[in-house]
Amino acid sequence: MELFEDTRLKIGYSILSKKSVRVKRKVFYSNISLVKTIGIVWDSAKTEDFSSLSRFYQKMHDRNIDVKIIGYYPGKELPDQYTALRYLSCIRKKETNMFYIPVSTETDVFIKTRFDILIDINFGKLFTLWYITSLSSASFKVGLFDPESDSSNFDLMMEIKKPVQVENYLTQVIHYLEMINATSAIQVEK
Repeated sequence: MELFEDTRLKIGYSILSKKSVRVKRKVFYSNISLVKTIGIVWDSAKTEDFSSLSRFYQKMHDRNIDVKIIGYYPGKELPDQYTALRYLSCIRKKETNMFYIPVSTETDVFIKTRFDILIDINFGKLFTLWYITSLSSASFKVGLFDPESDSSNFDLMMEIKKPVQVENYLTQVIHYLEMINATSAIQVEK
């Protein structure tokens, strides 16, 4: 356990709360056929999920959808499978400040990128990843429903029986996005 971890997290959440108030984004979604970009926020400590994400990346690539994944990896050295992939960036502990806020260039670029869809795969509710999801400029955010935590960042919430399998979760996300075939797009100011 890290020194003063609870206090540092409380300060991190306070900073995030102040920044979140200033975030203005237009919620927009019409149907999956118009999607060109997807951003994914992922707990990359779960190395067993990497193959599911790779398959998802390939499926979306086959649909001409560009996918970018940003993950948080708590170890010092990234696993070999995470390196040299154009679509995957991993933040390590040394790329966060003392309040667990990511301070890397990749994070800034990811947050500012206006993805058509952002998919949150932060099932462990890691603050570093929640920070990215909360401040993301994405047009439409999808996440897991959790009655015990604040889910106000999400425009679509999925309720899936636990333990949640990443492959099943991603399949369900795409299934429900395909079901939304709005003749007039969903558009809301947030």
